[in-house]
Amino acid sequence: MNTTTDNGYSNLFDHDSFANGVPHTTFARLRREDPLSWTEGDETAKGFWNLTRHADINLANKEGLIFSSARGIRIEDQSHEEYLARRTFQETDAPEHAAVRRKVNPNFSMKTVAGFEPLIRELASDIVSKAVAQTEFDAVGSIAKQLPMLMLGRILGVADEDLEWLVQKGDALIGNTDPDFTDHVIDKMDTSAYRMMPFRSPAGVELYDYAADLLHKRRPVAEGSILDVMMRDEDGLDELAFKNFFCLLVAAGNDTTRYSIAMALNLIAHNNQLLTQLKSGDYWDTCADEFIRLASPTMHFRRTATQDYKLHGKTIREGDKVLLWFVSGSRDEDVFTNPNDVILDRKPNRHLAFGQGGAHVCLGRYLAKLEVQLVLQELAKRVDSIEPLESPSWTRSNFICGVKRLNVRVKPA
Repeated sequence: MNTTTDNGYSNLFDHDSFANGVPHTTFARLRREDPLSWTEGDETAKGFWNLTRHADINLANKEGLIFSSARGIRIEDQSHEEYLARRTFQETDAPEHAAVRRKVNPNFSMKTVAGFEPLIRELASDIVSKAVAQTEFDAVGSIAKQLPMLMLGRILGVADEDLEWLVQKGDALIGNTDPDFTDHVIDKMDTSAYRMMPFRSPAGVELYDYAADLLHKRRPVAEGSILDVMMRDEDGLDELAFKNFFCLLVAAGNDTTRYSIAMALNLIAHNNQLLTQLKSGDYWDTCADEFIRLASPTMHFRRTATQDYKLHGKTIREGDKVLLWFVSGSRDEDVFTNPNDVILDRKPNRHLAFGQGGAHVCLGRYLAKLEVQLVLQELAKRVDSIEPLESPSWTRSNFICGVKRLNVRVKPA
């Protein structure tokens, strides 16, 4: 597949277009020149429309009856059988979506998350201290990956000794286009044997087995954890739905926060003035949102049009796939002054990361924001400088994108 189209845009269907980071130049051109653009598909998936402007994404995000989630939220085409086998509440519309959210929302409310602050700070302090003691290290593996992984265990209520394995399997799911994360790269081989598994991945089989062990009490679950709550609910999820919900939490509950922290560390390493600003203590209320805006780790969600819809002089046909490119909308020049710059006190910050502004907004957004804030506070206490030793390594994916390796040298404070 070509990484560029005939008109010079990066091909948004090709994962290699994102292998060196997000093609922000293409998204900026699309916002200016073609805000409702069409990307051709191939024999594996039909083409799709791209929404790249903040206002248009906001519109589609709020119009769930027109732009439906109930036919899949990723680019790939699915049979109805595959959809039913793999769907989570993310792939549903109201009222079904809202009903599930009401059950799990209390576990992720602002008040509940605020109660985690002492624990998160303790974990962040220990993680950053161990990393900084090395002087040279991979900031993603040593810091950005560690805190979300440990918090994932607390949220799920599973054993700490299982977390490394769970995160590895979650990476294989959500990173199913990156050979660093899986041997079954979805666009490089036939994965039809796993078409009923989440992300068409063999890791889904192993995570399903683990979830079944939890459900049937062959593995312990901490009392009061989100999995414990879901398992005790008499009107809760059936076994397949529970397995899919578990896979969703494992994958999404780690990667998005990891890549938000990784982006923050990458930006600071390349501009230590940001570290100086953080050390002043004046930006803690706003800096996390700014780093999350620039990371936008879940770059898009797909919707499917339920009726013909006219926009920008074009007609989206019923059944067409429409991609909401949050990563583009969060850098829209019509909304954000100097959108590619890090402005730590940016306010208001109406970014679209984590699906902000719609019914499908990420459950863990408050937790992610707090983790970013606290890990940076602990870092700012302990280092006077941080510099990259080489260029960062990026995920190969047009869905989840982030820094996956960042080798740095720090000068301890």
